[in-house]
Amino acid sequence: MNTRFPDPRYLTTPAELHGKLEGVTLLDLRPSDDYALGTIEGSRHIDVYGISLNDSSEAPLKAFLAIFPTLFGARGVTHEKPVVVFDHESGERASRAVWLLAVLGHPDVRLLDGGTQAWVAAGYPLSRLTHAKAPADPAKLPPTPPPFKASVNLELLATRFDVHDAIGRDDTVIVDVRRESEYRGTEKRARRVGTIPGAVHLFWREHLDGKGALRSPEAIRQLYESRGVTPDKTVIPVCHGGYRSASTFLALKSLGYPRVRNYVSSWGEWGNREDSKIVIPGEPSP
Repeated sequence: MNTRFPDPRYLTTPAELHGKLEGVTLLDLRPSDDYALGTIEGSRHIDVYGISLNDSSEAPLKAFLAIFPTLFGARGVTHEKPVVVFDHESGERASRAVWLLAVLGHPDVRLLDGGTQAWVAAGYPLSRLTHAKAPADPAKLPPTPPPFKASVNLELLATRFDVHDAIGRDDTVIVDVRRESEYRGTEKRARRVGTIPGAVHLFWREHLDGKGALRSPEAIRQLYESRGVTPDKTVIPVCHGGYRSASTFLALKSLGYPRVRNYVSSWGEWGNREDSKIVIPGEPSP
C-alpha cells in the first residue's frame, strides 16, 4: 500500500510493486510505441484512450461499460488477482483505467504512482519485448481468456442527469479540471464553450508534482479545500472525456473523500447538447 495517503486503496509505489511482481496483473496504458521500447516485466499492453462516451443516458452507458470486461479480460484481468495500472506518470490514461476497473467492481486495482518515470528513478529496469515464434498449428494457440466478470458500481460515476441535479446544491461541488482556456471558453472542443454553472476550476495537474507523481496528501488537501472542495460534499470532477477527471477522482479518493463521482462523458457530452446549462466565466449571467 502507498501509506502516504489516508486511503491508499487505489495507489501503489515502485518499491511496493517490485516486491510482488509475480502476484499481480500489470497493465501498461502508454502508447504502443512506448510499450515496445520497454515496459515493466510481465506487463500487458491495453489502449482504451479512444473509447469514450458522448451520451450518458441509461442505454448508451450500459453499452459503453459492457465493452470493457472483454478488453480487460483479454489482458488477464480477474477478480482473484490484484491489478496494477501504469503509464509514464500518474497520468490520465492509467487513472481512467483504474477508475473504470473500480466502476466494474474489481476489488484490488491500483495506479503505479509516478508511472515508469518513478519506476526507473527507483532503479528498476524496463524490459524490451521479445517476439516468440507463433505455433504453426492454430489449435495450439492459447485460448482467449474469458471476459472479466463485472459488477457495476454506479456510485463512482456521474451522468449528465446527476450533474444537472448537482447544480446549485450546497452538498455537492462540481470541479472543472480542464485547461483554463477550455474552462473560460477561449478553446473550443465542442459545439458550445464555457463551463457548468457553479463549477470550481482546478486544473488536474495541480495535484501532481514536477515528476508527474501525486504531491503529498497535505498539499493536495490544502489545494482542494482552498477552493471549497471538502470531504463533506459529493465531488463531481469534469474534463472533456472522463480521463483527466479520473486523476482527480483518484487523488480525492486517496485523501479519504467518501463521495467522488467522475462525470463519465464530461464536456464531450455536456458541451454538445443544446439543453445543457452553460456559463462563460467572466460574462454576466443571462
